[in-house]
Amino acid sequence: MSDSVEKGNLLPKLEAFFHSCVLQGWKDSIVTLQSTAKLPEWCENLGIIRKCVDSIVEKILTPIAEVSWSHTYTRPGYAKRQHHSVPRDWWTEDISDLDLDLFRCVITAARSTFTLQPQLIGEALHVYTCRWLPYLKSKSHSGFSVIENEAALERHRRLVNTVVNMIPADKGSVSEGFLLRLVSIASFVGASLTTKTELIRKAGLQLEEATLEDLLLPSHSSSHRHRYDTDLVATVLESFLMLWRRQSSVHHSSNNSQLLHSIRKVAKLIDSYLQAVALDVHMSFSKFVSLAEAVPDIARESHDRLYKAINIYLKVHPEISKEEKKQLCRSLDCQKLSAEVRSHAVKNERMPLRTVVQALFFDQESSSKGASNRLERQETVSRSKETPVDTHMHKLHLAPDETASLGKAKNILEGGGKRGEEKIRSSTDPKKIVRERRGSEHKHHISRDR
Repeated sequence: MSDSVEKGNLLPKLEAFFHSCVLQGWKDSIVTLQSTAKLPEWCENLGIIRKCVDSIVEKILTPIAEVSWSHTYTRPGYAKRQHHSVPRDWWTEDISDLDLDLFRCVITAARSTFTLQPQLIGEALHVYTCRWLPYLKSKSHSGFSVIENEAALERHRRLVNTVVNMIPADKGSVSEGFLLRLVSIASFVGASLTTKTELIRKAGLQLEEATLEDLLLPSHSSSHRHRYDTDLVATVLESFLMLWRRQSSVHHSSNNSQLLHSIRKVAKLIDSYLQAVALDVHMSFSKFVSLAEAVPDIARESHDRLYKAINIYLKVHPEISKEEKKQLCRSLDCQKLSAEVRSHAVKNERMPLRTVVQALFFDQESSSKGASNRLERQETVSRSKETPVDTHMHKLHLAPDETASLGKAKNILEGGGKRGEEKIRSSTDPKKIVRERRGSEHKHHISRDR
């Protein structure tokens, strides 16, 4: 195989074929990289792994308009739509076939270029995790009921630890639903404490982006009889609140609009979650109360959702004592209930007496305020109908006889119409006044002559 014997050595021909054919293709590069797992040391020494990784990363960074090679993309609903361009994450499914170590090499190399968006890195991690962790796609409780051997659990532990370490630090690089599922799986497979702590921190950082479905994670612990993992939600909520309080103290006000919007959104989410878990007959009373009271008062603009959650719990758990009912309603503020919900609470026999009395008090107070407001509006309307004369009369402090005189004048001005105007005009006519004055003087002279 030496060129000294004869030209056309096999090794240069193999290298030429490898560079001109194998590395030029997208899937060929991936298949070749995957095959290096059989002889990792030899392939590493020959530089095959590095060349394959560089080729794959180069194609991943290729502008979308220039992507022309065949690739796998099976997102739900994608095939039914007409597409004029290649999706940005076109490469994520193909590299998900790689071994974990090789996948990590590709992602690390792609991130080192600082040209790939964090969201695309996050999508690649999501696709890969769904490919190798069957629990991630499962929405039912059966996904966690499979008893695995220690070897499988160790594989999954290693995968979770590796994927979490590769998640970009940028907020929103992966979805909140993905993070919450990872937290649940990490607990199930026994991931390291560092991994679980980091996942909880990331999940708490963007809890406001979660949906109710994201929170309804099945409980897979044998010690818990209830359906949902409320401990996980409580832990993530605590992480969120710690961050929120820290940010509020930095801004020197918890009324910062963005922070207030964030915590109110989370409060609505938690109250909706409480309504869902209240339907579980095995839902722990202490856990339910603890989760309801964990939300700060400032976070709830309305207590309607909380009331509905408490009402559902009382309906599903009729066996709880009066003292427990009082404790359950301790975080309920009847003043923040809407009129409709407050009316329901007044008639609700499941509610403790103290809550019913409070609801009745605020309901009557609201009714009295409504009546007072209507009376004020009526007075405002009546005052708006007053004439200018009325307005000035109210401003004067007159005696009763003066008021009566002005009242007559007002009747002449306003009630008499034209006749009133004529009376005033005639009474104030200078010529008439002069004639009347001369007449009176004439009478005075006659009396003197007599």
